[in-house]
Amino acid sequence: MRIMNEKEEGFTLIELMVVIVIIGLLTTIVVINVMPAQDKAMIQKAKTDVALLEQAVERYRLDNLAYPDEITALIDPPAGLARPERYARGGYVKRLPEDPWGQAYQYAAPGKHGPFDVYSLGADGREGGEGEDADIGNWR
Repeated sequence: MRIMNEKEEGFTLIELMVVIVIIGLLTTIVVINVMPAQDKAMIQKAKTDVALLEQAVERYRLDNLAYPDEITALIDPPAGLARPERYARGGYVKRLPEDPWGQAYQYAAPGKHGPFDVYSLGADGREGGEGEDADIGNWR
């Protein structure tokens, strides 16, 4: 059996609290610096996806001599194509991506900003908005 000497002590409550406060401060600093980078990355991903879909729509138009009525025509040929043999084998994209906020990309032909619009509604999922909530489309 071992008897504790007076010199053998554990950590005091104050020492533990100081360590916890320091860890909390470090965590706060990391979160403050990382979160804006994530927002920028999500916006950049949306811009990249919109550019990819825009190119696919243009390829569809070149092959089929008209813009698709719906964005799903990029993965499966729509019924009633005048010349179905002109539709690209395998489609124009492998799959339709979701925007970084988990919503489907929007498509309109004719568009408000040109012959067609491909866009994300941003973080808020509603038209318009500022900053992270702003729409991201092929017109910008």
